Amino acid sequence: MNIKSQKDFFSGLMFAVVGGAFAYGATSYTVGTGARMGPGYFPLVLGVILAILGAIVMFKALVVETPDGEKIGKWAWKPLFYIIAGNLLFGILLGGLPSIKLPAMGLIAAIFGTTLVVSKAGDTFVLKEVLILSTVLSIGSYLAFVVLLKLQFPVWPTFITG
Repeated sequence: MNIKSQKDFFSGLMFAVVGGAFAYGATSYTVGTGARMGPGYFPLVLGVILAILGAIVMFKALVVETPDGEKIGKWAWKPLFYIIAGNLLFGILLGGLPSIKLPAMGLIAAIFGTTLVVSKAGDTFVLKEVLILSTVLSIGSYLAFVVLLKLQFPVWPTFITG
C-alpha cells in the first residue's frame, strides 16, 4: 500500500505514538471507573482518543489520493529553535535556576521573556505588537491563575517581593 499523503501519514503516526505513550503512562495511576474517576482516568482516555485519531489520519493518508503526494518539506529550524528556547526560558524565569544562582523572576517576567523570544520565530517582528501581546497575556494569566484559581507561584521577581 502506497502512502498517498506523506504529511498526513507522518502527522497521524506522531499522534498515534504520542497518544499511545500518554495512555500507557497513565496506566501507572489509578484509573477508577466512569462514575468514580481516578487520577489516571482522564489521561488514559485522552491518550486513547489521540491514538485513535492518529490511526484515522494515517488510514486516510493511505487511502485518499492527493495530486502531488503532499511531500514533507524541509525542517523549519528557525521557528523550531525559538519555540523550544521560549519554553525553556519560561521555565527558567518562572522558577529560577539555583545551580547558577538565578532567582525566580516570576510569572510576569516569564511571560514577557517567552513572548519576546517566541515572536522571533515568525517572519515579522514588531516590538510594539509583541509588548502589547505580552501585556495582555500577563494580565490574563495573572487573573486566571492567581486570582481565580488561587495558584501559589511567584508573580514578581524574588528580589522585588523578598
